[in-house]
Amino acid sequence: MKKKILVVDDEDDILHFLELVLKEKGYDVVTASSGHEALTAVQIEKPDLVLLDIMMPQMDGWEVLKLLRVDEETAHIPVAMLSARTEAKDRVQGLQEGAIDYICKPFSLQDLLAKIETIFGQVEGRGKAARER
Repeated sequence: MKKKILVVDDEDDILHFLELVLKEKGYDVVTASSGHEALTAVQIEKPDLVLLDIMMPQMDGWEVLKLLRVDEETAHIPVAMLSARTEAKDRVQGLQEGAIDYICKPFSLQDLLAKIETIFGQVEGRGKAARER
């Protein structure tokens, strides 16, 4: 079964580029251009991974991440932050608040795809370990 990725970014160019590339790599892709759209899409689409921009108007990625983590239905969904904020404190904050990874913009496509595969491998590994207990 295809993995579904929700890409959240307020920049249309990034949304369309990632949608095209990820679909070409065999993923189902859903996009959202705001925090509010992202929360709705997560409830409806049940993605396997969320790629979440931080700096968005109205509701930023930090708030979206917090809301996803406190909701029982979405707390398990891995979230990778995508951001132009490259300082260590931002990366640490993302991981401390529950992101599985923090990817700095601009990113190389090869690096992003490798990180996505690694995330799915980690998630599947945890699921397998839990089933074996």
